[in-house]
Amino acid sequence: YQQALAMWQRLFPGDHPDIALSLNNLGYLYYFQGKLSQAEPLFQQVLAMQQRLFEGDHPDVAQSLNNLAGLYQSQCKLSQAEPLLQQALAMWQRLFEGDHPHIATSLNNLAELYRSQGKMSQAEPLYQQALAMLQRLFEGDHPHIATSLNNLALLYYSQGKLSQAEPLFQQVLAMRQRRFEGDHPDIALSLNNLAELYQSQGKLSQAEPLYQQALAMWQRLFPGDHPDIALSLN
Repeated sequence: YQQALAMWQRLFPGDHPDIALSLNNLGYLYYFQGKLSQAEPLFQQVLAMQQRLFEGDHPDVAQSLNNLAGLYQSQCKLSQAEPLLQQALAMWQRLFEGDHPHIATSLNNLAELYRSQGKMSQAEPLYQQALAMLQRLFEGDHPHIATSLNNLALLYYSQGKLSQAEPLFQQVLAMRQRRFEGDHPDIALSLNNLAELYQSQGKLSQAEPLYQQALAMWQRLFPGDHPDIALSLN
């Protein structure tokens, strides 16, 4: 990645889309390695370069706004992430009239930020809009719909609206079991989420078999030590 970036910079002095892409790729590598302080200036450079390259609204600019906001969220810089997510959502909505996966993702990202900030009343309608949009875009079982249902269920759970969260967690689990045959991390997570809900409702006899299934699945998926196994044992 470093060699590619250096080569692009020698080939094209100044701003260029290939330089921006190369900076972004290196930034993502650092991000996935947890080297957030090294990723941050690269994402900032990418956004500034794309804003100079593309006047007005552009998908690359919207994506860069979202990427930098995600980095700030990982650093717990929520007040810096919020305006970027708002700008990204507004830009996607101007770029794509009606329903679009990028708009749904952006609605979800902003809702996640509000949930992290404890702004539940602001997060809820965004989660609902994202879910409705995804259900119009994708028929039947789809990973994006399952994730969106799960996010809304987690919000209701955090608000103590357990009777509203329960059917959503059940739908997510059923959807994931239909989509993925055998063992899958998403199924194990859904088993655990529904078990936690039942435990919070005092339905311990319903929670126990789900916890046991989740644990057994994690142990089959990850031989040896793994954080998800430890969480499930706990």
